[in-house]
Amino acid sequence: MADRDRPWLMRTYAGHSTASDSNALYRRNLAKGQTGLSVAFDLPTQTGYDSDHVLARGEVGRVGVPVGHVGDMRTLFDGIPLEQTNTSMTINATAMWLLALYQVVAEEQGADIAKLTGTTQNDIVKEYLSRGTHVFPPGPSVRLITDMIAYTVGNIPKWNPINICSYHLQEAGATPVQEIAYSMCTAIAVLDAVRDSGQVPAERMGEVVARISFFVNAGVRFIEEMCKMRAFNLLWEKVTRERYGIEDAKQRRFRYGVQVNSLGLTEAQPENNVQRIVLEMLAVTLSKDARARAVQLPAWNEALGLPRPWDQQWSLRIQQVLAYESDLLEYGDIFNGSHVVEAKTRELLEGAEAEIAKVLKMGGVIPAVESGYLKSNLVASHAERRARIEAGQDKIVGVNCFDTTEVSPLTANLDDAIMVVDPASERSVLASLEKWRGERDEAAAQQALAELKAIAATDENLMAATLACARAGVTTGEWSFALREVFGEYRAPTGVGGAPVAVAAEPGGELAQVREAVAATAAELGTGKLRLLVGKPGLDGHSNGAEQIAVRARDAGFEVVYQGIRLTPEQIVSAAVAEDVHCVGLSILSGAHPELVPDVIQRLRRAGVEDVPVIVGGIIPAADAEALKAGGVAAVFTPKDFGITTIIGRIVDEIRLANRLQPWAATTTSATS
Repeated sequence: MADRDRPWLMRTYAGHSTASDSNALYRRNLAKGQTGLSVAFDLPTQTGYDSDHVLARGEVGRVGVPVGHVGDMRTLFDGIPLEQTNTSMTINATAMWLLALYQVVAEEQGADIAKLTGTTQNDIVKEYLSRGTHVFPPGPSVRLITDMIAYTVGNIPKWNPINICSYHLQEAGATPVQEIAYSMCTAIAVLDAVRDSGQVPAERMGEVVARISFFVNAGVRFIEEMCKMRAFNLLWEKVTRERYGIEDAKQRRFRYGVQVNSLGLTEAQPENNVQRIVLEMLAVTLSKDARARAVQLPAWNEALGLPRPWDQQWSLRIQQVLAYESDLLEYGDIFNGSHVVEAKTRELLEGAEAEIAKVLKMGGVIPAVESGYLKSNLVASHAERRARIEAGQDKIVGVNCFDTTEVSPLTANLDDAIMVVDPASERSVLASLEKWRGERDEAAAQQALAELKAIAATDENLMAATLACARAGVTTGEWSFALREVFGEYRAPTGVGGAPVAVAAEPGGELAQVREAVAATAAELGTGKLRLLVGKPGLDGHSNGAEQIAVRARDAGFEVVYQGIRLTPEQIVSAAVAEDVHCVGLSILSGAHPELVPDVIQRLRRAGVEDVPVIVGGIIPAADAEALKAGGVAAVFTPKDFGITTIIGRIVDEIRLANRLQPWAATTTSATS
C-alpha cells in the first residue's frame, strides 16, 4: 500500500434549538467519524443579544445554538473533552466573549488551555460586507480582534484567533479576484493592527502569522476555484515574507478551511445539489499543494430549510468516501506543470494584486468599507451574476435549463424533507435564562460589567475583563451592551445606491415592459413614483437577496426605501407609514418568518394601512408559505424564483390588485386591440 497523507479535518456546521439538543447532535456526529466540531450559533448570540431581547423574538435556536452564558457553554460541551477536540466557532462580533466562555468551560474540565485547538472566525470586515452580524464600529471591532490575537498567542498558542473569511464574500457576489483581494486586504489590516498595537513583540510576529487561518468558498467551477486556492497560496507567501519579514516557511504556510458554496444550491431539483457539492469539494482537495486543512459541506436540502441530521450525515459520508476509498491522498500535486492551471492561477493573482493596490491606496480595507466602495462592488458583481442567469448565459441545471423532471422521492413529502425547530425550545431557553439570572451572584456580575466598561475606555487588553465576566455569570447581551455603551453601534453601507444598472431595459424586453407597468401604475394612482419598502425584520443579516430586489426595483422605476438589516416590525411599519409606500417587501432567511411576518401585517392594519400589499421572500417551506398567504401575505418568493425582473412585475400586479386597478396585462391587451 502506498503511503497516504493524513485526511483533512472533517466537520459539519451544526447547532440548533438548545445547548442540550446541540450537545446530543455533536456527540452523534463525532460517533459517525466527524473529526472536528463546527459550532453554529443562533443570531441573537452572534449579534450580542440575550434571547429575551425584542429583536431576538422568533430567532432563538433557529440557525444555530443559543449560548447566553457559561452555563449554556457548559451544557453544549458536556461529555466532550475540549483538550482533545478541534472546535471551530462561527462567531465574529462576539468572538472574544464566546472564546472566554469556551476557555472557562475547558478549565472546569481540567484542560490545559495551552493545548486547546480550534478557530474563532472573528472576521468582522466580511460582516459589514455580506453577513450582517456586526455590532460595533470598525475601529473598536479591530481592537477586539487585536486583543484576542495578542491574548491567544501568549496563552492559547495552538488556537486560530481569526479566520479571514472569503466564504461570505463569494455568497455576496464576489468574483474570484474580489474574493482573494478583499480577504487579503482584511488580513493585512489585522496584521498591521497587531504589529502597531505594541502588544506583540516584533520577534513574535511570526507566531501571529502562523495562527492566521482563512475560511474560503468553493463554487462549482472547480478548475477556476482550484486555481484560486493556488493563487491564494502564492499571494500569502508573498505578503507574509515581503510585508512582515517572516522567514520561517512553516509560519508562512497558507492554512485554510472551507465550506463549499451554498449560493449555488437550488430549491428546484434539489437532488442536483449533491453533485454540485462533490465538484466543489474537489476544488479544495485535488491539489495537494493547495489542499484545505478542514472541510465542511452543506447539505443537499439547505435551499429548502434546516437540514436534518441524516442530511448532514450524507455530506460527511461524501468526504469520507473521497478520503478513504479513493487514492487521492497517495499522490503529490497532480496539477504541477499544467500550463492551463499555471496560466489561470497567474491571471487570478495579477487581478487580485491590482485590486489590493487600489484598496490600499484608499487607506486599507476599513476606509474601503466605510466609503461603501467594497459593498457597492459586491452588489454590482452579484447583480451581474443574476442577470447572466436570467438571460440564460450562466446555465443552472434544473432552474433555467433542463427543468423537466420526474417526481423526486427526496421531496415527495416536503414537511419531512427538512428539520423544523420546535417553538417550545425558545420558551425553554427563555425560562432557563431567567433562572440563570435569578440564581447568580448579581453583585459579582455587575462588578465585572463595570470593570469591563472601565477597561474598554482605555487601551488595555479586554480579554482578562471578558474572562472575569464569563466567570461571574454575565450574559451575552449584558457583555455586548456594556461595550455598546463605550463603543457605540454601527450600521454598514447597503451598497444599493452605488450599484450600476445590471440589466438593460431593451425595447420589447421584460424590464422595459415592467418599467412601463410601473410608470403607468404610478400615473393611475396619481403619484410621481411607486414606492417599495424592502425590509429585513429580526436579526437575519443575509441581505444579498434584498439588495438585488432593491437594485432591480430601482432600475424598473420604483422609488426604493431600504434601510438595511436588523429592524423591528415596529420600525418597518413606521417607515412604511412615513414614506407612504405602495408595497412592503420582507426578506427573511433565518426561519423567523412565522413570528415576524404576522407581526408586521398586524401592525400595518392597526396603523390603518389596508391597501398596501405585503410580500415575503426567503427560505420558506411550502406549508409555511400557504400559512403566510392565509394570514394576509400577497405573495411568497423562494430560491426557485430566480427571475428578479419577473418578481418586480409580480409586485406591480399586487399593487394594482390592492388598489382595485385592472390587471396590467389586461390593460395592455385592451389598449392594443
